[in-house]
Amino acid sequence: MNFVDAISICFKKYVDFSGRARRAEYWYWTLFTVVVSICTSILDAVIFQNNMWSPLNAVFNIAILLPSIAVMVRRLHDTDRSGWWALISLIPIVGWIVLVIWMIGKGTDGPNRFGNDPLAGEQTAPAPVAAA
Repeated sequence: MNFVDAISICFKKYVDFSGRARRAEYWYWTLFTVVVSICTSILDAVIFQNNMWSPLNAVFNIAILLPSIAVMVRRLHDTDRSGWWALISLIPIVGWIVLVIWMIGKGTDGPNRFGNDPLAGEQTAPAPVAAA
């Protein structure tokens, strides 16, 4: 999975809270949101020249709110945890650290109660040996 694939999957599954998300999908999405947030903040500062008002950044953050929650829930599903564990992020510092550790961790191998392993379909077959 590459950067563009991960972003398109997250937008396609805008409010899909079922299934599983690979680490690459989650972290590429996080990278995308951070980079675009920085860009919209810079644009707001240049265009509006007022640090108290950031309409471009606000619109972007509202637009990505649901897909960000959805990919977090699907990532938790990949680690065989309920999506309700996302609420642990409401606990300052400790909750964030626990959540980041879970997001970094490897998903469960094979199917779990939330669906099939997203990595299972990507295993490549060995290349055929050419006959001489």
